[in-house]
Amino acid sequence: MIPRERSEYSAIVDRPPLKLPGGARLIFWTIVNLEVWDIARPMPRQALPPPTGVPLLPDVPNWAWHEYGMRVGVWRFFDLFERLKIRPTLSINARVCEDYRRVAEQARDADWEFMGHAYDQLPMHKHDDQAGMINRSMDILERFTGKRPVGWLGPGLTETLETPELLAAAGVKYIGDYVYDDEPTEIATAKGLLITLPYSVELNDIPMMLVQHHESDYLLRRTIDQFERLYAEGEKRAKILALAIHPYISGQPHRIKYLEQIYEFANRHKGVLHWNGAEILDWYLAERGRGRKAAE
Repeated sequence: MIPRERSEYSAIVDRPPLKLPGGARLIFWTIVNLEVWDIARPMPRQALPPPTGVPLLPDVPNWAWHEYGMRVGVWRFFDLFERLKIRPTLSINARVCEDYRRVAEQARDADWEFMGHAYDQLPMHKHDDQAGMINRSMDILERFTGKRPVGWLGPGLTETLETPELLAAAGVKYIGDYVYDDEPTEIATAKGLLITLPYSVELNDIPMMLVQHHESDYLLRRTIDQFERLYAEGEKRAKILALAIHPYISGQPHRIKYLEQIYEFANRHKGVLHWNGAEILDWYLAERGRGRKAAE
């Protein structure tokens, strides 16, 4: 099934407005992405292009750039979210639990939500046994945390046409790959519905910093602009602001203060809930159930 067959077009203005508890206006959904870049492969991202113009293996400079995030940058994240008492969603390659166990343990002990993000950072299209990789990843995360993740984000948001079926069969309840709405939606699979949560390719430090090459403070400026509009619209219907960050990018010394200022700005507003993906899923399913009862 192509995506349109899984999820029919729906104009947001034609839906009953979703409501948050206590008159809240906006959910601020923070997603921290932790990945493993295999030194034997071309690196998923490049900060420093190869001098020949052709990727060379091993790509030590770009591998080491990512490694900085796991050695240093992520600890700035842990400090920030501990101070703010925020428990983000952790989009995590399952291999992080093996190669960077110290980091994964810190996130687990801080009660962050673990969301499946494949085994390591390789597009879904590159796997000969996609179902096997999905189940292996989910099983590793379940053993490590003691509970099976309910969410999934494809590496680079990649999916094949069969991926939703395989995810539903593996026990996934929500995905972040469909960045087409401000609200959760539903997509059909043979194993029942998958809920899509509004992840972001716009409030995401990869396209901003690595593709568009904006200055360090640009994430702050764009997030404030996004927040102000969604917060205003949240007076009439609940909104979700997703912010996707990576420790090798936003954990750099010249960027971290701008990430901190994002939360300082948001927390000056009433009615802002810092929820993880599992909490958003539970809220949406409850709202969906109430809406159906009201329509009967």
